[in-house]
Amino acid sequence: MTRTPLRPLARILKARAQGENPDVIERENLRLRHEQMRDASRTRAEVRLLILGFSFFVAFSAIGIRMGALSASEAAEPRSLASGAEILAQRADITDRNGRVLATNMLTHALYAHPKDMVDPPRVAAELAAIFPELKADDLTRRFTDGRSFIWLRKVLSPEQMQQVHDIGDPGLLFGPREMRLYPNGTLAAHILGGSSFGAEGVHSAEVIGTAGVERAMDARLRDPALVGTPLELSIDLTVQAAVEEILDAGITMMNAKGGAAIIMDVKTGEILSLASLPAFDPNNRPNPVLPKDAEPGDSPLFNRAVQGVYELGSTFKIFAAAQAMELGLVGPDTMVDANAPMQWGKHRIKEFQGKNYGPLLSVTDVMVKSSNVGTAKMALQIGGLRQQAFLKSLGFFEATPVELTEAPGARPLLPARWPEIVTITTSYGHGMSASPLHLATAYATIANGGITVKPTLMKQTGPRPGTRVMREDVADAAVSMLRQVVTRGTASMAEVPGYEVAGKTGTADKPKRTGGYYKDKVINTFASVFPASDPRYVVLVTLDEPVETSGTEPRRTAGWTSVPVAAEITRRIAPLLGIRPMVEAPPADRLTAVRN
Repeated sequence: MTRTPLRPLARILKARAQGENPDVIERENLRLRHEQMRDASRTRAEVRLLILGFSFFVAFSAIGIRMGALSASEAAEPRSLASGAEILAQRADITDRNGRVLATNMLTHALYAHPKDMVDPPRVAAELAAIFPELKADDLTRRFTDGRSFIWLRKVLSPEQMQQVHDIGDPGLLFGPREMRLYPNGTLAAHILGGSSFGAEGVHSAEVIGTAGVERAMDARLRDPALVGTPLELSIDLTVQAAVEEILDAGITMMNAKGGAAIIMDVKTGEILSLASLPAFDPNNRPNPVLPKDAEPGDSPLFNRAVQGVYELGSTFKIFAAAQAMELGLVGPDTMVDANAPMQWGKHRIKEFQGKNYGPLLSVTDVMVKSSNVGTAKMALQIGGLRQQAFLKSLGFFEATPVELTEAPGARPLLPARWPEIVTITTSYGHGMSASPLHLATAYATIANGGITVKPTLMKQTGPRPGTRVMREDVADAAVSMLRQVVTRGTASMAEVPGYEVAGKTGTADKPKRTGGYYKDKVINTFASVFPASDPRYVVLVTLDEPVETSGTEPRRTAGWTSVPVAAEITRRIAPLLGIRPMVEAPPADRLTAVRN
């Protein structure tokens, strides 16, 4: 900045020449300089005040906006600033084929404590023990006073319990929001759903992971952030499942059985519309799997008899021998086979039930109707062991079922280490190898599907999936016709449901002992059926563990008296639910029909 001299020489000389006082010029210039300095200072002060005022405005606006946002949001505990992977708490719902909820999420809270922040630990311990009976006041007091800085008290709280804890009023008790898995139907479809638990946990959230059943088998799909909003649709029908479980439970009680299983399967798609295993459990409160040392695996309510239960399935296997023999061209439905009993094979003696003899000759159809062990054995010897194994393998009896349950891969069939001719014989009528009820239902669905294999699934399908043909269509039709005659004039007469053309086969197998051999008075009974026989749509299978029917003078343990009536009632109840109309025979043309206007 250019400064003006206070006593400019030219003005001073001119003022002296005119007789004026030069000091006046100096004072005037000094005054003007001071005024310029004052104006510059005022301008700088005004700019600074403007900037400061704007800064205060921005700061208080930001604080106000943040306070408004906090007041409108739900209160939450502060999160740790430590680095780490975020806990994914959300999980997709599970629904049945009609969109009805089987599993969903519910917002709840966990309870934890900061003992160092507690005002009166003994009082807090006493009041918590009064709210939660499983907590002991003395133990809580010790934990609150031993120097710990953090303690989990409860993983899940009900709203009432949360309010009671809140009323204690101690600053050392804190709540952490989290989602938990809820199964609104209780024990219904428990073995399908399996259950869930908490994985990684924090005070602000917890990871929900599947522990069994579909929840574990499809865990990655249910936890996928991209699919959290899309429910997992199962193939089961909740209404059918409820009816099946109700009837199976009543049947187990009436037949004095330890437990049982039932399966309903669509023969075209392999969809499982119902899969029941009893006794069951509540997945909302999954029990401890520990059993006494002398208990059998099936004694646990967690045991899925339909999938994990690997049993000798008895005479239900006979239809496979007949179907393979027809497929190979060795016999036809009316071919006569040697059924003269007993049959001696080396040191082994093959007998019929109760020492009967259905021989000397029976048609292949009558071998099925009368459930002849000897007739089936003779067909199996014609087939041969290698071809028998290949056929059973094509039906899925040599591998675990591919159903979407975490228990399925561990339930592999029990096969003989060697396959001599005696194994060929015993396997033909369901002894010597063991498989699950689901294996059997899948094989029967293959026969009912015209000889094309189906893959069992618990996922809803849009239509049939391509399978492999393992027998000609005419052979499959003949096999279903034989099964129909087993119901109309054979061992499964109690399975007849008017209007629904039930076709099926009974199987009664002695229960093996752990130490070897078989029980004399304990059996596994199975009835595998399809309906309607003229156009098979569904497989219905019922298995009972140690049933005994006691309405007569002597106890009866065969499947015809135990599993068959239960399966018949299931068919009677579910057929209308599945939209299948009963077939009613038209009256003869020469009969008169009364009509009222």
